[in-house]
Amino acid sequence: MSDRSEKLEAALQERLNAVHVEVEDESHLHAGHAGAREGGGHFRALIVSERFEGLTRVQAQRAVFDAVATEMNEWIHALSLRTLTPSQWDEVS
Repeated sequence: MSDRSEKLEAALQERLNAVHVEVEDESHLHAGHAGAREGGGHFRALIVSERFEGLTRVQAQRAVFDAVATEMNEWIHALSLRTLTPSQWDEVS
């Protein structure tokens, strides 16, 4: 796991009170991409949080983007999300 992945994972866990977070740095898959040349990272994240209860998928994703807005402006170029509530996570895990 890269340092940036670890930072992102910690931020998501703390800011969303997540019970489970997985972050994968996919920057290497985007070599030569404009965002990669500028140093922005490409990440895929799975976040399980009670904060997503009662939210639509779009609302949950907005909550994630709000939680990491600073990082999005500084070093994240792309962030692919899968957001689940704990009960949804129990069903698929």
